[in-house]
Order: sequence, then C-alpha cells, then structure tokens
Amino acid sequence: MVKSYLRYEGRLSFGVISSLDSNITYDSSGLHLLVPALDKLNLWNLRKSLPLKSFLLPSSPSASPSVSAVSASPSSHSTVASGYSDGSIRLWDTEKGTCETTLNGHRGAVTALRFSNTGSFLASGSKDNDVILWDVVGESGLFRLRGHQDQVTDVVFLDSGKKLVSCSKDKFVRVWDLDMQSCVQIIGGHHTEIWSMDVDHEEKFLVTGSADQELRFYQINHDVAADSVGGNKWEVLKLFGEIPRQGKKYRVAAVRFNKQGNLLAVQEAGKTVEVYRVLDEVDAKHKAKRRVQRKKDKAKGGAEGGENGEQVGAEVVVKASDVFKLLHVLHAKNKITSVAFCPVVQLKGSLATLAVSLNTNMLETYSIQTDQISNVGDVDLPGHRSYIRSVKISSDGTLLMSTSHNAVKIWNPSTGSCLRTIDSDFGLCSSFVMNDRYALVGTKSGKLEIIHVGSGSRVEVIEAHSESLWSISLTPDGDGFVTGGGDRCVKVWKYGMSEETDNKAKHLTATNVRTENVGDDVLAVSVSPTGKYVAVSLSPMSVIKVFYLDSFKLAFSLYGHKLPVLCMDISSDGDLIVTGSADKNLKIWGLDFGDCHKSIFAHADSIMAVQFVRNTHYLFSAGKDRLVKYWDADKFELLLTLEGHHAEVSCLSISSRGDFLVTGSYDRSIRRWDRTEESFFIEEEREKSLEVMFESDFENSYENKYAPKEEFPEEGSVALAGKKTQETLTATDVLIDALDIAETDLKRMEQHKEEKGGGRFQPNILMRGLAPGDYVLQALSNVQTNDLEQTLLSLPFSDALKLMSYLKEWVLNPDKVELICRVTTLLLQTHYNQLITTPSARPVLTALRDILHERAKACKDTLGFNLATMGHLKELMSLRSDVPFRDAKAKLLEIRSRQSKRVDRQLMDVKENRRKKKQKTPTGEAYAGA
Repeated sequence: MVKSYLRYEGRLSFGVISSLDSNITYDSSGLHLLVPALDKLNLWNLRKSLPLKSFLLPSSPSASPSVSAVSASPSSHSTVASGYSDGSIRLWDTEKGTCETTLNGHRGAVTALRFSNTGSFLASGSKDNDVILWDVVGESGLFRLRGHQDQVTDVVFLDSGKKLVSCSKDKFVRVWDLDMQSCVQIIGGHHTEIWSMDVDHEEKFLVTGSADQELRFYQINHDVAADSVGGNKWEVLKLFGEIPRQGKKYRVAAVRFNKQGNLLAVQEAGKTVEVYRVLDEVDAKHKAKRRVQRKKDKAKGGAEGGENGEQVGAEVVVKASDVFKLLHVLHAKNKITSVAFCPVVQLKGSLATLAVSLNTNMLETYSIQTDQISNVGDVDLPGHRSYIRSVKISSDGTLLMSTSHNAVKIWNPSTGSCLRTIDSDFGLCSSFVMNDRYALVGTKSGKLEIIHVGSGSRVEVIEAHSESLWSISLTPDGDGFVTGGGDRCVKVWKYGMSEETDNKAKHLTATNVRTENVGDDVLAVSVSPTGKYVAVSLSPMSVIKVFYLDSFKLAFSLYGHKLPVLCMDISSDGDLIVTGSADKNLKIWGLDFGDCHKSIFAHADSIMAVQFVRNTHYLFSAGKDRLVKYWDADKFELLLTLEGHHAEVSCLSISSRGDFLVTGSYDRSIRRWDRTEESFFIEEEREKSLEVMFESDFENSYENKYAPKEEFPEEGSVALAGKKTQETLTATDVLIDALDIAETDLKRMEQHKEEKGGGRFQPNILMRGLAPGDYVLQALSNVQTNDLEQTLLSLPFSDALKLMSYLKEWVLNPDKVELICRVTTLLLQTHYNQLITTPSARPVLTALRDILHERAKACKDTLGFNLATMGHLKELMSLRSDVPFRDAKAKLLEIRSRQSKRVDRQLMDVKENRRKKKQKTPTGEAYAGA
C-alpha cells in the first residue's frame, strides 16, 4: 500500500520591517507609509508604530517574488503599484486590501515605478533595460520603449503625462514623447551611472544624481515645438548647472523633491541625506545679485565682469547654486536604504517630514525645520537588526525565542507579535529550560546567558567557554545540559538556584560539573533521549565522535563527511542520528553500531540545521540554498520542499507535537510552517514538482532563449508592452477549445435543421446552456485585460478567422463594444497580410467595416453625453453649495444698508435741530461761540 503523508504549508511570516533593495513611499493622504518587506507590502501608521495592512501575493508552489519598487497614485488615496523581482507589477486597492490587476511585461526585476499626475498612466523601468507605459484605467500595457543599454534606474513624467524622462546605468538620460512614441532627446555628460532623478511640482527643474561629485540640474522647456529659434527645437531639458555634493565618498542613491517643491533630499549610499532649500525666483535673483556684488568687490576695481562672462551692469544670470541652498545634512545611525517625503506637513513649525528606512531593519522619521532637523519617531521593535542565528519553540508551543547579534526576542508564534526584547551579546544557540520559565543563550564571546522569560530580563551571565559557544543540548533527566564551544571543550552543567544580595530573589543558575577537552573545535553537540550518548561534531576533522555521557569514553566515531558537520540531531527513540554538513550532504546513521544508512545530496549549499519530528523518523533540513526540505529517514525519500525565504536559512525549530515548525533566515524574517490535514503521495508530489519546474523554465525555453535577438535594440524603438507567460498560453488554449466546441455545436445545429427531424436539439452540455457565440464571448471576456494582447498573438490564423466571424454579432451588445474594437484592431494588425489575401475573410471584413465604426461612434457619443451631463450636474451642485453663502452676503449687505440709512437719518435730525436752535437765539454768533 502506498504511504501518504500530511502536507506542511507556509502560514505566517514576520520579523521584517523594511527590505534592503526597495524604496518606501507615502500614500497621497500622507497618513500612511508604504514599506516593502520582502514579498509583502505593509501599510504603516508611523504615529502608532503599527502596520495597518499587509498586501501579500496568493500562495504558490514556488517562492513568492520580493517587492522591488513601490509607487502611490497622486490622484487616489487607495491606489498603489508594486513592482516585483520577477518583472510583474500589481495594482492594489489599499481600502479593500485586494489586488486589482497584475501587469506582466518585464523580463527582469522592476527597478522604477512612477504614476502620472492624473494617476491614469504608470511608467515602469526594469533590469531588462526597457521602459513600459501602462494604462491604469484600462489595466493594460500601451507600448514598450527601448533604447537604454543598461538597467533603467528611474522614470518621471513631464507636461501632464505627455513626455517621459528615463535614466539608466548607461550614463544617459532619455526624453520620450509619448504621443509620437519616440525618443526626442538624449542627454549625456555624466561620467558614472545615473541612479535617480526627480522633478519639482511646478516642473521647472529636473535633478539627476549619480556617483559623480556633483548634482546636475536641468531646466524644463515645455513649449519645445514653438521654440525653434537657435539650438535644437526638441530640446526639452537644458543644463542649468551643477552643485558639488557635501558627501563625496558614496554615490547618490535617490533624489526626491517634497510635494510643495521647496525642499530637495539627496540620499547617499551611506548614512547621510543632504536637504536643500529651493528658493523662489525673487530670493534666487537677490542671491545672484549678492554673488555678483561680492565678485565685483573682490576684483577691487579691476576689469568689470562676473563669473562666466556676466556683466555687472547687465541683467544678472541666476545659476543652480542660487536656487538650491544646502539647509541640513541628516546623519543616521546606520546605512540608509530609502527616503520619502510626507506629502502633507504634519508638525507645526516644520517644513516637511522625512521618513527613512535603514539597513538595520528599522524606520526613522525626521522633522525638518529651518534651524534644525530632529528625530521624531522610530520603528524597530518588531524585528532584529541583523540576521537571525537561532530560533527555539517552547515545550507547549506558545512562545518562540530568536537570537541575533545584539538582542534576544520572545515572540507569539501564532500571531507574530513581539512580546519581549532583551539586550544580549551575539546569540549563536538557545533553549528553553525549567518548564519554559527560563531560557539559555550561548553567545559568540563564549558566555552563557540565563534569561527570565516572564520578566524579560537577563538574570545571570556565566563565563562558560573561552571561545564561541556553538551548541546547547539538554539532558533528558531535566537536571542539566551540555555545551560545546570553539575552545575544544565539551562541558556538562547542572541547574541550581541562586539568591541576589539586594532583594533576596531566587533565580536559576548553572554549575559546571564536568569539562572534557576533545582536541578540536566543537560545532554541535547532541544528547541521546536515553541519556546514554552525547554526539560531538569536531572541526576541521569533519568527524562526529559519540561518547558515553556518564564516563565520557569514546563509543565510536562517524566518518564520511568531507567538510565540517554544522548540525545534527538524534531521533526520539534513539535509533537514528542525522548530520548536515558544509559539503551539502545529509547523512543518516544508526546509533547502535554507528553505520551509515544513507548519504543524500540534499541541498545546493551548506546545510545549516536539521531536526527530527518528535516520535517519528521524519526530519526537516534547512540550507543556504534558501530551501527547507522534509524527509522520510526510513525510506530516504524527499517528501516536500518548502520555499519562501529570500536568503540563506540559518536555523529551524519544530514544536513538540510536530504540528508546526519555525525557520529563521539571513533575510531577517521568521516563517512559520503549519501541518495541514491535506494528505499527499510521493509520486504525485514529484509530478507537481516537474510541472512547476517546466513552468519556471518557460522563460528559458527555446523560443525565448535561443531565438535571434538584437545585441542592442534599435535607437528609440517601440515594441509591444506585454510578454508571453504561462497564463497567456493557458488563456489561448481555453479560447481555442471554446472555438472548437462552438464550431462543432454549430455544425450539429445545421445538420439537425437539414434532417428536419421532429426531435428536440440537444446542445453540448459543456456550453452550460449558452449559445455558441455567447460561449465564445464568455471565454474571451474571462481573459485578463493585460493578457489579451499576447493571447491573441498566440492564436493561429485559422482560429483568428473563426473568432472574427463572431465579431459582427458581439458588437451589437453595447457593453462589449470597447472589447470588440480592441480585439478587431489586434487581429487586423497581427494578420493583416493574410487577411487581405484570404477570400473567405472579405465578407467578414466588409461587415465589420459597415457596422463597427458606427457602433464605436455611438459608444463614443454616449460617453461624451454622460461626461457632459456629469459636468453639468457638478456645476449645479457647486452653485447650490454657494447659495447659503450668497444669501448670507445679501443679508449682510442689507443690514449694512439699513444701518447706513439710520445713521444718515440721525445726522440729518441733528443738523435740523441745530438749525432750529440757531434761528431761535437772538444772536447767531453768540450761539455759535457758546
């Protein structure tokens, strides 16, 4: 009988705050920060230091690609684009938390993403040297711009999305006219690779950053067609000047303007960010005049003139140094990987807020003021600052401990939340003891640290070894443990309780009861479940020596590995011992006679960790090839391969019940893999792995790998945006099957009519009660918008002709006019030469010519009418919103007029009374004097 096994699947990933090779950015509201974390995209609220949402790709048999670039739409708070290392781009709705569409076009990792100002277009650059323009509304690629000879590093839109500027590692900046789909300007002059560029909000200046010691600034000419007097009329960018950078040790990693356009941040590939103040036109001219005046004073009455031919008496020429003034230099604690300006001013008295991601897996927020720059917040608790060296699950499976170079963290393995952070030395190994109340940590300095888990405090530090303490193994009686270190010693310890002198509180301590010198560095120790043996891995001898634990006499030695054994474990019944080595081999030994049962070439790189599932002969191994593998030690069969980590897997730990395991990696992530109720068979798993291998090798197939390609693309050439993928091929097969089924059903219907039988026609059950045309239309509508182009390109001409025969019927449906127009255009462009020479295609083309233009015009008129109606309604609503204001204003004017009339009437009464009194007095002069 064929044996079945239970499957393990990835359930949770945590511990990563920000990736090392991607940018961060704010959404358009400025309330949330988008931070890539390997294959996830997290939405952070920096005020609360909490991730609100995580956007993760659906699970797949292979490892998910990592996020390599991210951009937020300036016109929508909820639209975000993320580029991945496999060349795909995904549009996310942050409010719904769903992926709206997937755009496939690049053959290399996406390195640059930028939305247009309206948010309707998206430009992407990649390691395949191409730039692709995407229609966000139509969810499809428009065209591919080719011309760069190296990786595209950044892109930016100009003239409200009419032009596009791209820079590359080939040291050139290219300006593309998107209406003409051609390159109109190529800018050289950089001596090294260009890494970033940006444009201010008014599109006056464009700045580029490279490894040169200067920043280059360009003025943007928006009316190039009318500017034909002198020079090149297509000169969109004109060199404005250069400014020397303060830090010249590292290259420029990124340049970014804030949304207001008054600040410019220049991030270096080090620990500094230079912040420049962008002066307005008046201040820039004033600064230029002072510069010329200083030049004149320095000349002391010499030849009248200024720099670069400036005349003092003439109009002063403003330079780049007059517009951009260095304001601050931000010095971070560690290397900076990305920066992002907040689009809104969050703090009173602050010019802007700058978010910074560091290579130590943390985020920092700075407030930029006129006189200083200050740190206003950090996000560092949910992750380690360096790679994870060891993980350990508690006996009840409710706690998880991980160690790194400066801290020990206690996690909740069910939720991934960090419960405790304890300062520590570089922890190489760890273990829970005393019913999970305490934990032991062996450090690189040879110290043994005892941690109280409940309080999260380090209660004692013991000088255990003079060199690195590499391994800890608990004794089965629960009274002690065994350690091995780089000082060639194996030590046996016993537990004890100690009292502190201050508060007389008792805590756990350990006493060394035996020390044995084994002659070589000890890399791993493991005590058998019976307590009879202790296995010791020695380096550089690459041998495992098994000693009797009580007398420490040598029982036998295990020879066979060619490189040092880095890890080992003994099964629960004490029958088997498994060893993993730097020679990539996994060896299974019998612990009774020391014979090698099987040697397996297990991983493509060094094996870092192995462990048996308790009470079984199943085991897991982890290696530097980023894989975790599940084995049957009795049948010597590979059961599963778990992919997910993006760097070397350094450690693993399995729960006592075997229901889940946890792995730690150099990518600073901790992943949890759960055992499911789904059973599988070895043969089926092998077939699936072959299918996955075939799909993954599709890009390297004969058509893509060995087809003749240009060594360098044609200068400024344009190509199709999409690419052929497994999804497009599957969609093509489904469409061909639908055409065949529909054609067969139509023939059966005609045959039934010719026979004139009285029986009822029985349609094909596969069509689910639909008419042949509706069935094909449903199959065509199910194709993703971005994959439609490549799907139709893969369609043979005979099937394309069948598809065109249905277009006349479909175009009568008002909801499908746009789709039918696109399908017709693509088929005509693809099969034009064959269509004009095929007589059977003429009736179809004639019918489409008569009806398609009319239906498209009617659809266009409907859309125009709807847009005009919406504009009219908007105007009416704006007028209604102004009514209360206008009424209040009218009332105020009326009140003021009444008050003025009342005052005038009172003045008139006063004058009349004076006149009457003056007439009654005998002498008017005396009354006036009085």
